[in-house]
Amino acid sequence: MWEMMYIAAGDRLPIVMPLVNRALSAPLNIHGDHSDGMGARDTGWIQFYSENAQEAYDNTIQAFRVAEHLDIRVPAMVCLDGFIVSHSIERVEYIDDDKVKKFVGKFKAVNPLLDLDKPKSYGPLILTDLYHEYKRAQHEVMTKVADVVLDVAADFEKMTGRKYELFEKYRMSDAEIAIVVMSSAAGTTKDIIDEYRKKGVKIGLIKPRLFRPFPFKEMANALKKVKAVAVLDRADSFGGYGPLYYEICGAVMSLEKKPLMINKIFGLGGRDYLPDQAEQVIDELVKIVKSGKVKTVKEYIGVKE
Repeated sequence: MWEMMYIAAGDRLPIVMPLVNRALSAPLNIHGDHSDGMGARDTGWIQFYSENAQEAYDNTIQAFRVAEHLDIRVPAMVCLDGFIVSHSIERVEYIDDDKVKKFVGKFKAVNPLLDLDKPKSYGPLILTDLYHEYKRAQHEVMTKVADVVLDVAADFEKMTGRKYELFEKYRMSDAEIAIVVMSSAAGTTKDIIDEYRKKGVKIGLIKPRLFRPFPFKEMANALKKVKAVAVLDRADSFGGYGPLYYEICGAVMSLEKKPLMINKIFGLGGRDYLPDQAEQVIDELVKIVKSGKVKTVKEYIGVKE
């Protein structure tokens, strides 16, 4: 079924798919990590990642407006951590159904198959004379997504008071070192950052929300003042670095002065991400800044030796 995701994106079908992130076989594991979403990162779908149940709920409502926007018409997935969030109980502020319906608006069909006056064909063969141009057009559509995401978020804030951007910056205004991490692990990391701030360590956090399309320019601007960055991936790209690490590298490449960077793989197959792992990462970043050197770029943390 993997190619169906490419087909949905290529046919510009504004599907909204909640994705409860989980590990992939083999061996069989259904617990939470980001392997499934990261494996689908090049399929042409918009990807939102959520820290908790409230964000998953809010992102889903906004995703309909984004996916169905007439300038975009691109499928979107709303990701949340399997078991860690999906099977936990926490407080969520719901919105009245009438308000949600008004916010989302009515679905407007574009190129419907049942329009007998204007017959359509979906999924025809396309050869070398046009396929390349079609994919360029698909790329150009994705360049419009971030602006629509921000416009929709602004309207959502007016309705609920809850503010969303392309990514969250936590204690980044004067940060000298930073951690980039997605979804539920961000909450644990924020708590440890608060403890290290009390010790005088200028550490901040960036939590990506919109992973596809990736906001390279905005991310570079957020990281331009830091000296060292740790990117934490809850998935691996075997034979390479973690998927999120690649995106952050792509972002900072545009900077004249680039931060030193390390990549940590954590929490695969639902392995708990614990406070001591966040402490380990921050301590390493402090050492990197003092020495000006990175000993190991990619490393698994929380592993039973």
